[in-house]
Amino acid sequence: MPLQNRVNPFGIIHATAARGLFAGNRGVIHDPATRTLLKRRWTTRAWLICECEFRGRKRDVMGRNGPNGGAGWTELFFLDEVTALAAGHRPCFYCRRERARDFARRFGEAFDIDEPKAPQIDTRLHIERRASGGKPTELTCDALADLPDGAMVARGAKAFAIRKGVAHPWSFQGYSPPTTPGGEVGGLVLLTPPSTLAVLRTGYRPVWHPSIEA
Repeated sequence: MPLQNRVNPFGIIHATAARGLFAGNRGVIHDPATRTLLKRRWTTRAWLICECEFRGRKRDVMGRNGPNGGAGWTELFFLDEVTALAAGHRPCFYCRRERARDFARRFGEAFDIDEPKAPQIDTRLHIERRASGGKPTELTCDALADLPDGAMVARGAKAFAIRKGVAHPWSFQGYSPPTTPGGEVGGLVLLTPPSTLAVLRTGYRPVWHPSIEA
């Protein structure tokens, strides 16, 4: 039975057998005895995007990986970096150091901050991300063509990733061919936090799942 540790672009954690390219971290949010989530969905503002493989280290997913047999941080998983960014995570300075430095440099460029620190980025993202209470930004369909590659939008419960000005439907298995988000007039919202969107506009290039090329 799949564990509840796969994150969608809304930042909601699901149980699904689908695999992803990246791991993630929001602190300790699971019970290692039952390998199930607690009611809380984060214990830190530092929501990270991590490598699934790093220096040959092995972990018991949602088990006891902390000091003295404690829970350790809860392993979460994402389809790709585009999904993780939409959910409000940012690259880890430990296992993805160069990517994290690039993200921080572009964050500083976007907001005119000299050498921004991780807590500055995390504080801003925590206010903006949907899963921690951020308010969605409404969009028009005409605005999709102006969004940078790697931004994600939603209409209702359906998420779409923007690439080359068109919207690709998202699922835990990957992306579908581009389409126009349908539905009633209005209701189209930005999923990617505005600060992350600004980083994408300065040229940050997230890692896509291979299905985007299909």
